[in-house]
Amino acid sequence: MRPVPKRVFAMDVPTTLPPFSAVIVAAGKGLRVGGKTPKQFREFRGRPVLAHSVSALIAAGCEQLVIVAPEGMHCEALSAAENPPGAITVSGGDTRQLSVRAGLEALEKSSPERVLVHDAARPDVPRDVIGRLLAALETRSGAIPTLPVVDSLAIAGVDQTMTGKADRDTLRRVQTPQAFRYRDILAAHRTWTGAADAGDDAQVLLASSRSVALVDGDERLTKITFASDFMEDTAIAPFRIGQGYDVHRLEEGEELWLCGIKLDHTHGLAGHSDADVALHAITDAVLGAIGEGDIGTHFPPSDPQWKGARSGQFLEHAVKLAANAGYALGNVDLTIICEAPKIGPHRPAMRDSVAEFTGLGTGAVSIKATTTERLGFTGRGEGIAAQAIVSLIATP
Repeated sequence: MRPVPKRVFAMDVPTTLPPFSAVIVAAGKGLRVGGKTPKQFREFRGRPVLAHSVSALIAAGCEQLVIVAPEGMHCEALSAAENPPGAITVSGGDTRQLSVRAGLEALEKSSPERVLVHDAARPDVPRDVIGRLLAALETRSGAIPTLPVVDSLAIAGVDQTMTGKADRDTLRRVQTPQAFRYRDILAAHRTWTGAADAGDDAQVLLASSRSVALVDGDERLTKITFASDFMEDTAIAPFRIGQGYDVHRLEEGEELWLCGIKLDHTHGLAGHSDADVALHAITDAVLGAIGEGDIGTHFPPSDPQWKGARSGQFLEHAVKLAANAGYALGNVDLTIICEAPKIGPHRPAMRDSVAEFTGLGTGAVSIKATTTERLGFTGRGEGIAAQAIVSLIATP
């Protein structure tokens, strides 16, 4: 009869962790993600998926790292891991269990006291989880991070009807890294006679009548499995904020456009386009929120086609880019800085105009005006400045 895993609850993590080695399993094909590149080598948050867990383990004190790579892709694995010094690469086997065993065998010469086995597809590895795992090895041969099951569970029949319920209080969601006393887990893998592939290494250790502790896991240890999981990359976050600022000089003989509205005034704003300083600031805020540079990147003043162009089309272009990136505008907060003209009488028309360009309701558009108490270039009436802040909300 196999021993029942023991529960170890959250504990204080020491500043200095005990020495350990690690095996990162990166030999899978990641077919459910799609594409030709294995998911562990793809970009995630600006770096390859594999690089995240490698750097986290090294930062926690990993002394010897083994990367289990696909056959013939050792160079690609090291590159995706950002070439950690001293790392060993070995080829994976036909199953995960065989891949892990290959990684463990590569450590036999150094024979570490403790080893962590981790899936490369889990890029975020909190240090406190590592600490809990290593602390549990003081009394157990193995330790795994787990999370409680919060949903009700149904047992499904062959005809896809409910045949009963499972007791969620006795069940846990298992994560990696998993920690083991090296000699114990190596021996367990060498004598494994179970199914063609073990679900995880804790099952392999249990089969050799060793004890496995359960420690608190972390939701950050989520596994990248499907293409949608990469949506957390730099493209999609729940919301984003952008800020824009622009200045144009006031000159006689120029038209004065603010927020897409032509105002009667003694001077107008000079610029290559219509010099609508307000719409330029909003446009830069939208572009900044999605990391797409600034207005000059998309509409360079050196390009004659934008001579005298209406700035509303610049803002509409930025809003379209945001939509292509998976975002809709949430609100616009604009401040116009000038001594004259007075903005108050024109505020309702300006709000309507900005709302039309951005697709927002007027309630989500704020337009304010202030002076600089006659200080600086705006105070002297030499120019007008505008500052905008926008929020973007991820669309379903």
